[in-house]
Amino acid sequence: MTLDKLKNEFIKLYGDGGEIRFFHAPGRVNLIGEHTDYNGGFVFPAALSMGTTIALRLRDDNLVHMKATDLDDFVTIDLEKLESYKDLSWGNYQAGVMSELKKDGFSICACDMLYDDTLPHGGGLSSSAAIEVATALAFATLSNEKNGISAPVDMVKMALIGQRAENNYIGLNCGIMDQFASAMGKRDCAILLKCDTLKYDYSRLAMDGFSLIIANTNKKRSLATSKYNERRSECEEAVSILKKSLPEITCLADVSLIDFEKYGKTIENDVVYRRAKHVITEIDRVLASMDALKNSNMKKFGELMNASHDSLKEDYEVTGIELDTLVFEARKIDGVLGSRMTGAGFGGCTVSLVKNENVDEFIKTVGEKYEEKIGYKASFYVSKIADGGHEIK
Repeated sequence: MTLDKLKNEFIKLYGDGGEIRFFHAPGRVNLIGEHTDYNGGFVFPAALSMGTTIALRLRDDNLVHMKATDLDDFVTIDLEKLESYKDLSWGNYQAGVMSELKKDGFSICACDMLYDDTLPHGGGLSSSAAIEVATALAFATLSNEKNGISAPVDMVKMALIGQRAENNYIGLNCGIMDQFASAMGKRDCAILLKCDTLKYDYSRLAMDGFSLIIANTNKKRSLATSKYNERRSECEEAVSILKKSLPEITCLADVSLIDFEKYGKTIENDVVYRRAKHVITEIDRVLASMDALKNSNMKKFGELMNASHDSLKEDYEVTGIELDTLVFEARKIDGVLGSRMTGAGFGGCTVSLVKNENVDEFIKTVGEKYEEKIGYKASFYVSKIADGGHEIK
């Protein structure tokens, strides 16, 4: 909703008076580089124009009140009992962020908060990371002001705070990509991020004449009950075998394509071999994508997107009929340069690079074919590439 409408909703909920401030953090789409993060490799995400916006106003007690515009839950957090909210169905991510900020020496200010989310929950676009980064930025900003610190908030630190909240408070062993993209996104740019070192570089997306269309399968999924952990263990098995020939490696990202062509067949288990093949070739595709975009070669970038999905389907086996149907139907549409699943797979979303004049046809035709085959509708979002977390002045 618009800021004016969000402000009006805030006043209806909490009453008038005092300064109301707004903080925003985006969701993310990973353009290429799937299942490379926990293998020490590169990812290539971009921040979306969809995300989480918080309206807030300071209080003079020791409580934080929170509500979302699309949920009935009204949550009260006692700042003296931050470890007591891990079982909340909504609000536990925010409590986790406050807890981790406090451990880092930030002062947590009491306030009233209203959250407005424009990301689909559970669609693989990092709605949780957007909440974490927006929350961390808001409280860190208030803390700095309270303590007379004029330096800007360190957004890499905010990404790490968000990740720690999930790891330590929620108990989910997520990587850093989602929070990093939400915190460090840059308008019209993708981020080449090495997940183990946090070294990063921006690459401009020459989107003139093109749109990124995100299609949500609307399939209910849970990584906890998927084969996600199985894939991780298969990659670890591949590393242990390859170490016999390449003793210096610590992860699959340390294995070059040349070395894999030379030593890959020492992995006798075909399934484990194909898992390693996907990761090593996917890392190469990420770096090639960076070069393609630097040269404004959108055709090449689309080809790499297609190759990525095909590898995820054939070698990593994390797609499924829903994602494959969206990609298969997308590639039939004129003006589609590339289409692939994005995120962990087993449901979630696809991302397609489409010429602007073909966007309406894409949504109509792919949507009809998907519903005809799968039996329920997909959702479509045309999103711009936006800046990372910031206060809206």
